[in-house]
Amino acid sequence: MDRRDIFPRSLQYLIAIAEHGSYTRAAETLHVSQPTLSQQIKQLEDYLKSPLLDRSGRTVKLTDAGKIYVRHARRAWGELNAGTRAIHDIKNLSRGSLRLGWTPITDYLTCSLLAHYNSRYPGITLSTLDMPQDDIESAISEARIDIGITFSKPAGPEDLSGPTETFTLFEEALYLAVGKDHPLVNRKRRMSLQEFAKESLVQLNSDFALRHHIDRYCHDHSIEPHIAIETNSLTVIIEMVELGMLATVLPNTIINTQPGLNPIEVVPELPHHTVSLVWNKGGYKSPACTAFLELASDWSSRMLHEKQML
Repeated sequence: MDRRDIFPRSLQYLIAIAEHGSYTRAAETLHVSQPTLSQQIKQLEDYLKSPLLDRSGRTVKLTDAGKIYVRHARRAWGELNAGTRAIHDIKNLSRGSLRLGWTPITDYLTCSLLAHYNSRYPGITLSTLDMPQDDIESAISEARIDIGITFSKPAGPEDLSGPTETFTLFEEALYLAVGKDHPLVNRKRRMSLQEFAKESLVQLNSDFALRHHIDRYCHDHSIEPHIAIETNSLTVIIEMVELGMLATVLPNTIINTQPGLNPIEVVPELPHHTVSLVWNKGGYKSPACTAFLELASDWSSRMLHEKQML
């Protein structure tokens, strides 16, 4: 069988089935008939001489061979999409697309950058995807996103190797935040570790970088944080703190932009972290991607200048 009869459509079909766990839902998403979908997958399995899907249960699952193949198929499909965008992107940026992956922290911190980019290049379609920080690098390597916006500790020389390239936008300090009805709302002096350990906190769950940093801080200082509520939504955290008696730990910029939140400094101070852009070092960068990186550099310099003037 000529592989040109199989690729690349069958890759798209297999990835869709893996994501939806159903031929029916995959066919609806792809706007093709279920028999067409089944035929393409059967041809692919015949070509590979291995079953890729287990159809015995209520949902369709990947076989062991299917799991391996889908991992490579996602990368291949990402490269094919990158090639398509490379052809259709117009160098004058009158149209095009840019896909960003970010966390519930970095979206709050960099929305003004996206607004600035949209104002400068209104023809570029910006797509954003919320994801845990640990997923951003794999999403970049599989070409599911063009640029990741991460929240992490400042990188040392040992962190600079690998398939990705990084640019630091700015550094952020973390503070405890309380709402207007919290007993500590008017507190001016700094909070001790022992006092911090007694506070009931609402925090992002353990999938997210901010939670990792808080847990590490507590571990390093031999205290046990009292996590009353954990969530994957920063909006929920802000609303819970504004309306109740719970506290949280957030970047200072976010606290300052929320009228209902008030910062309290903890000693030893909570760690500083960077907001950085990450992209594939050797991958294709579209004109839209290149323009975003250039604009982000100017935006970062302006933010640093404004902070120094305060």
